[in-house]
Amino acid sequence: MSAQAGLSGAVAAAIQRRAAGRPLRRGDGIALIEAAPGELPAVLEAAAALRDRGKGRTVTYSRKVFLPLTNLCRDDCGYCTFKRDPGHPGARTMELDEVLAVCEAGARLGCKEALLSLGDKPEARFPEHRDWLRRRGYRTTMEYVVAASRAIATETGLLPHANPGLMSERDLRTLREWNVSVGIMLETVAGRLGGPGGPHEHAPDKRPARRLRTIETAGRLGIAFTTGILFGIGETRAERVDSLLAIRELHERYGHVQEVIVQNFRAKPRISMAGQPEPSLDELRRTLAVARLLLGPDVNVQAPPNLSPGTYPALIASGLNDWGGVSPLTIDFINPEAPWPHLAALEAATAAAGSRLRERLAIYPEYIHRPGFVPEALRHRVLASVDAGGLVPDAVAHVAT
Repeated sequence: MSAQAGLSGAVAAAIQRRAAGRPLRRGDGIALIEAAPGELPAVLEAAAALRDRGKGRTVTYSRKVFLPLTNLCRDDCGYCTFKRDPGHPGARTMELDEVLAVCEAGARLGCKEALLSLGDKPEARFPEHRDWLRRRGYRTTMEYVVAASRAIATETGLLPHANPGLMSERDLRTLREWNVSVGIMLETVAGRLGGPGGPHEHAPDKRPARRLRTIETAGRLGIAFTTGILFGIGETRAERVDSLLAIRELHERYGHVQEVIVQNFRAKPRISMAGQPEPSLDELRRTLAVARLLLGPDVNVQAPPNLSPGTYPALIASGLNDWGGVSPLTIDFINPEAPWPHLAALEAATAAAGSRLRERLAIYPEYIHRPGFVPEALRHRVLASVDAGGLVPDAVAHVAT
């Protein structure tokens, strides 16, 4: 019997609209994400079919090193264990020679991406960090990110991808010279979560308009961009739909969103939201499926595999086509309790779902040959690293290690 038997009118109409190649409206997205448990299989089936139409049965990943350039941050988010204040245990900023040493070790293990992750503009809050930067010849953290990106690109075999928080047009113009892609998580457009008691109450850089402005500016500049939503932090399902539609609107305008991450909240002992329930697997699957159905067949949709271990075939069946960055060397410093899957195990689980695992670079295949997207200084290395389809050739991929 078809999974579409017994659907409500709104869910059936949304699925039919998407199958006919028409974009979904807000009401369609809300109907799908609110689908009853008995309707969810049809939603998942529609999302997987749409993924197959646009992406086939290849699921990609990027082999990376994770560089927590600094864990100082001027924001205080209710779900974050990454951030530290100066003088607190574990507070640190990586020296440039340490960054390069990690990249060189990663290159020996077959890594090709250097993910630079850090807190938002810590120099605006902490004089200690301003002093640290000044002693090394930098005025701002962004200047240091650019210098680190340049050093990685010119002194190691890795391709930088910077994720430094809010970025101005000037920041993005300087970063694009040495980064094959750049990113910022939108997280949510639910501005009310910045109100009293919300997870973003003390996080001015998480105001949705500011993050959307960064994504839009990257689009105007033609930068391959990664963004996504963080769900389970107090938003409604309708607000998840609104967040995905905001990303879709910018991508339709500029065509630069190379990847949309659907990231589920994970509770941790040291956060103020330690008692917040984590989203269930069904909640993750319905959110993934609606992301695929709203964003369409051609957008790359990802869910971090280390945040949902043992569920990989179910996630593939929900419409994703990418696992994101996976490291054989460094931990996930944002979610240190969640180890990366072994790549051989990830390959086997992907195959069990009827898909094939392939390695990609930090820039997705569809942007490699688009004029202006690959920095000129990195063009030769990018082109030399991929096959005709824009993926890392199997002969040089290091899946089994």
